[in-house]
Amino acid sequence: MAPAIEETRLAHENVRQMVERLAEAKAKGIPALPPGSIVIGSDQMATLADKIVGKPGNHAAAAAQLQEASGKIMHFHTGLCVWDSDRNETWIDSVECLVKFRTLTTEEIDRYLLQERPYDCAGSFKSEGYGITLLESITGGDATALIGLPLIRLCAMLRQTGFKLP
Repeated sequence: MAPAIEETRLAHENVRQMVERLAEAKAKGIPALPPGSIVIGSDQMATLADKIVGKPGNHAAAAAQLQEASGKIMHFHTGLCVWDSDRNETWIDSVECLVKFRTLTTEEIDRYLLQERPYDCAGSFKSEGYGITLLESITGGDATALIGLPLIRLCAMLRQTGFKLP
C-alpha cells in the first residue's frame, strides 16, 4: 500500500534523517489495519556530490544524470521502519550503499537507456537489470538496499519484534 504523504525534505534535515522520517510516515500512514499488524515502511534517496538525484522522468534527463554520474560515486540512502501497531512500537534505521560508476561514453548511456528505460528510477539505472553494466562497484552492508528494501536489516528488525525468521 502507498499512503499519501508529503515527501519533501525539511529545512533542518540531512538525507539520513529524511529517509528515516519518510519511512516511518509510510509505515504509520496505512489506514484501518487489522489487529496484530506489523507494517514495513521504506524510502530511498540518491545523492551525488551532496545533491539529491531524483527520478529523471524522460530520456534526456536520464542521460544527463548518467553523464554527471560517470566516473563518480552516488550514495543511496534507504530508510526503513518496522511498526508493531498493537504494541505501538517502532524500529527505525537506514542503510547506505555507495555506487561507483564506470567512466561512461554517450553511446553506452544511450544504448543502456533505450534498452531498460529506467526513467522512474533515482539515478537513472537499475542495478538488478542491465544497469549493473554501468557500474564499477557497489559498497555497503546490504546490497538489497540499492533495490529499495534492505532485506538484511529488515530481517534483523523483524526479529526484534518477535517475528520468527525463517
